[in-house]
Amino acid sequence: MIFLYLLIGIYALGMLFIFIYSLAQGHLLLRFLGAKKSLKEVPHIEPEVWPKVTVQLPVFNELYVVERLLESVAKLNYPADLLEIQVLDDSTDQTSGLIQKKTINYPEINFQYIHRVDRSGFKAGALKAGLAKSCGEFIAIFDADFVPDPDFLLKTIPYFSSEKVGMVQTRWTHLNKNYSLLTRLQAFALDAHFLIEQIGRNSQHAFINFNGTAGVWRKSCIIDAGDWQDDTLTEDLDLSYRAQRRGWEFLYRPEIESPAELPPIMSAVKSQQFRWTKGGAECAGKHAKAVLREDFPLSTKFHAMAHLFNSSIFIAILLVSLSSIGVWWAGIEGMISDNLFKVAGLFMIGFVIIAGVYLVSYFYEKRSFWRSLFQALYMLPLFLSVSMGLALHNAQAVWEGLSGKKSPFIRTPKFNLESGSSLESNPYIKFKIPATTWMEGILMLVFSGMVGLHIYWHTFEMLPFHLMLAVGYGLVFFSSFKAYSLGK
Repeated sequence: MIFLYLLIGIYALGMLFIFIYSLAQGHLLLRFLGAKKSLKEVPHIEPEVWPKVTVQLPVFNELYVVERLLESVAKLNYPADLLEIQVLDDSTDQTSGLIQKKTINYPEINFQYIHRVDRSGFKAGALKAGLAKSCGEFIAIFDADFVPDPDFLLKTIPYFSSEKVGMVQTRWTHLNKNYSLLTRLQAFALDAHFLIEQIGRNSQHAFINFNGTAGVWRKSCIIDAGDWQDDTLTEDLDLSYRAQRRGWEFLYRPEIESPAELPPIMSAVKSQQFRWTKGGAECAGKHAKAVLREDFPLSTKFHAMAHLFNSSIFIAILLVSLSSIGVWWAGIEGMISDNLFKVAGLFMIGFVIIAGVYLVSYFYEKRSFWRSLFQALYMLPLFLSVSMGLALHNAQAVWEGLSGKKSPFIRTPKFNLESGSSLESNPYIKFKIPATTWMEGILMLVFSGMVGLHIYWHTFEMLPFHLMLAVGYGLVFFSSFKAYSLGK
């Protein structure tokens, strides 16, 4: 009986965490729906004298996209004498030669080539090294897979009319959204973050985050907040919290779009997800206690905790999914009261709220309800299934982040498949098959077996949940195995 109570406790705590997280998401959705007017009221005044701007391009082994990046930033509409473009190159391959050869074609542009050999601090170290040599009052940052709007600076700099504004973030859009089902699912997730979450938080002056790229910083804000630091894998989230804790204001502008590439293979998605989730957990350990102690409104603290610990939902999903097997067995054996199942059913409202957030984002992005309804009916369950299928992989990352285990910054490989490059010949795909991938295959079999048992025993309460887990782990396992095989 002790083991049964333990299972029920784990299941209940996991569901409670998911439910509380869903309440935060639901509140952000409400704020988003009411934020249209406030977005237009944000003051932005075109400066009488345009300031000096430094554009930083952190690059590491980007054979496929670096030339496209340089071509796009060369088209930025801004006074040439006020614009400096730093190419922060840590590359160890032919990328360095491509950069130097390409920049020669733009003698009228102030390209500053900064090459590091040791890569200390990885991306954070490169940005910090560049900042020390920069001449701009404002710092715009673009990752290698981005293609900035030529008017990006003309659109963003006016939002710094208030001296209190330390950073302006723009919305990511997707160059290869329709490449595959995997890229469409990633866009489905990211659009919810860049529409519902960022707008919902910013509209109530809660903590938001610089997304690592496609944003502009006031240089004095970076320095005042302690400069770039490399003690977490998400240097962008870390600096965001340090700056806002110092009283700097951040603005999010969804109407300014910044196109970028989505990872087209599961191994690259997992690499990116691992860095984001582990880095988020590391930032939670670094900032959560301080935010709770400091003088912020209760709603700001609540959303900060939901923000910092949002990756922990993968631990909750993993624990709920595994413990649900024991809870189901205890139920059919009559060891659990039916009332307990009814109470547990209330927590399922959390999944409904989370689903609603993604649906609203999807319909808003499509600018249509009826024309995109059919797509939504299969995209939503597929997205939720794959998210659950990533629970094991991401839970490991979160646990490492919360427990303080350190690991190096692993970049997400870029591909530029629109140009005709081949995945099979890409030298950056060198991932090895980790043990967790085989465990995902085992979990696929376990939950497929549970689906069969539900049908056999006519117990349908948990059937949708276990079916989504079986599908999710199956999709993640097979797509991972296929992606990892490319690196052999």
